[in-house]
Formats: sequence, C-alpha cells, structure tokens
Amino acid sequence: MKNIKDKLPNDAYLFRMTDDTGMFQHARNAVPDPSEGYTTDDNARALVMAVLLYEAAGKPAYLELAARYLRFLLYARNGAWFRNFMDYDRRFREKKGSPDCFGRCVGALGFTASRKSLPAGIRKTSEDLLVQALPGCGDLAFVRSRAYAVIGLHEWNGGPSREILGKLASGLRDAYERSSGAGWNWFEDQITYCNAVLPWAMLDAYEATEEKRYLTIGLESLDFLLDNTFADGIFRPVGCWGWLPKGKAPAEFDQQPVEACGTLLACLKAFELTKKDVYRERAGQCLGWYTGQNVRNVSLIDPDSGGCMDGILPEGLNRNEGAESLVCWMTASLAWLRFSGDE
Repeated sequence: MKNIKDKLPNDAYLFRMTDDTGMFQHARNAVPDPSEGYTTDDNARALVMAVLLYEAAGKPAYLELAARYLRFLLYARNGAWFRNFMDYDRRFREKKGSPDCFGRCVGALGFTASRKSLPAGIRKTSEDLLVQALPGCGDLAFVRSRAYAVIGLHEWNGGPSREILGKLASGLRDAYERSSGAGWNWFEDQITYCNAVLPWAMLDAYEATEEKRYLTIGLESLDFLLDNTFADGIFRPVGCWGWLPKGKAPAEFDQQPVEACGTLLACLKAFELTKKDVYRERAGQCLGWYTGQNVRNVSLIDPDSGGCMDGILPEGLNRNEGAESLVCWMTASLAWLRFSGDE
C-alpha cells in the first residue's frame, strides 16, 4: 500500500474507549461511560477494525487490541450463541443476545480467521470459536443476521461454510422475492437500519456460489438503496426517526455513522465485481459524510479526541462519541485507504 501508515485515522480515542475488558458501549461527549457497560456487538465490530489497523500499520498495540476484542467474544459465547449486553462488573445481562449480534460475531470471526497476516494463535482461536457457533446459524430467521453471517462465512471459506452460506443466502433471496416489485427493490417493506449489509451479502453470495441471481439481487437492491440515500452527490442515510416505509418519504433524521460505513463497504464490493465508477464515487462520498459532506456541512470527527459523534439530528450533531460511531468511522477510513492503495 502506498504510504498508508501516514494516512491512518487518529487512534487516540480508540485507546480511551477500550479498557482491559473491551470497548465501552457509550460515552458522554468524549468520555467513556462505564454505567452503560459493553456490548458484544461493538466488540465484534472492533475486532474487524483492529485487524484492519494491524494489517495497515503492523503495530503490536493493534494486535493486542484484536486479541482483547476476541477475548471478549470468547467470554460472550454461550453454547452455540453469544450474549450481548455486559455491565461494568463483567456480568452479562442476558443469556442469549439478539440474532443480529450473533450474525455480527460470525462476520467478525470469519474475517479474522481468514487473515493470513495475523499470528496463527489468533486465527485459530477465531476459527475454533466460529466452529462452535456454526450450529446457531440454523436458528437465524432475520435478514440482517443472515446477511452478517453470509459475509463472515464467505471470508472464512472453511469447513462446512459453503453449505451453510448457501442456505442463508437462499433465505435472503426468498425475502427479496417476496418483498420486491413495482419499483420497490428491497428485502422488506421498509428500509430501516444497517441497510447496505443486505446487498453486500448478496454480492458475497454470488462470489461464493456463482449464482447469477444473487448478483442481480445484490446490484438491484444496492442501486435502489443508493437512489434513496443520495441527492446532489451527498449521502443522506435513512433516518432512524421513521425509517423509509414502502411508498412513503424517508425520514431525514437521526442520521447515523453506521450507515455510511456499511454503504461504503457494499459499494466497494460492487465496484470490485463490476468495475463501475459510480460505486467507487458513492463509496468516496460515504467517507466524506463523516468529514462534512453531509446535510449539515459539518464534520462528525472530533479534532481533539479523534472520536466520531453519534449522528446528525435536526438541531445539529449528537455530540456523544460512542463505540459504534468510532468503529464505523475507523473501519470506513481503513477500507477506503486499503482500496485506494490497491488501485
């Protein structure tokens, strides 16, 4: 990669948000809030981010972060599933986390197990934990949880991953066939949260199986999402205060950082498969959303802490700097740097 170490995002806040347990869930402004504890969701996302940082810079500190986030997932496992919400005293609040949390864990573990740049011990631990979780994939009924799992299994490409991936992908295909039609190219009757993971999973499923219908669905749904989230070259993610129900206008706020990262990653996958410049352009505009190319023309990145603010509200910015926002900003930046360096 071309001078990528000189372009890495500021990592200071990452170390502030991480203690010897893992990454805190929330913050008050730029100060981690222990009263809100931790989530496996955030630590799974952080694992991917730490691996990307290590691959970009080779710093032992980043490898240590990856091991810490992976250790969190080890502790979160309960049978073939994962617990999610943990209090500051390291006690989980439930015995079984959400299906989306499970899917994100499979996604992170598959990615980590596949990275040849990592020491064998970390890769093997990731793979062992993933294998222990595989039976849980059969219980996934929601489209996003299936999508995260498809992406992770595609990355891993080990053991029975292809058979499980095929079943999950066919479920996503069926959901799309049921809901799409008459100008609505989507998997559900509304566009809600973490949307781009759905077309991204279909593109990965095509790459894994060479099933052309998956490619068609992936591109159709991604194009539909982009048509509904871009205007005048500005990314306008569907707001969480109302979403985008079929046949209605999208909610403008609250716009959240997770959508910019997910859409960037899906667009980079689409560009990889099609070489169409529109996907590269949209990915770059998603990254720009964080730094001021948005409806408020204001950067969400805190110049003092290096953290990312939690969203755009009608009255301005949500100035809390939580884990999801930070990890999405870092991951989007690192994915774009890797993509730019490989061109």
